[in-house]
Amino acid sequence: MSKAVTVTIPHELGRAEARRRIDEGFGQLAGHLGGAPGALNKTWEGDVLRFSLTAMGQAISGVIDVADHAVKLEVLLPNFLAMIAGKVKGKLQKEGQVLLENKSKKPT
Repeated sequence: MSKAVTVTIPHELGRAEARRRIDEGFGQLAGHLGGAPGALNKTWEGDVLRFSLTAMGQAISGVIDVADHAVKLEVLLPNFLAMIAGKVKGKLQKEGQVLLENKSKKPT
């Protein structure tokens, strides 16, 4: 049975900058799901990115919704990958935070 994984990542970049970073870095994020670069399809509909990729012979699809202060990522994992959904969720959360980190902030 397939399993949906949802991750919400807060950010302070604004919608346009968050969308730009996701667009530029999405190939790396997809790579963390095990997808080959040529196996990735993505389409923007406003501030919503719909994607699909093949990883380990399995079809993965999802949606990234970019808002002013958060990004919501929903990934539908097929049967085989659903068994490791917890690991996938943790990896997406971590890599998404790195991608959306505000590099202009100075440590306090």
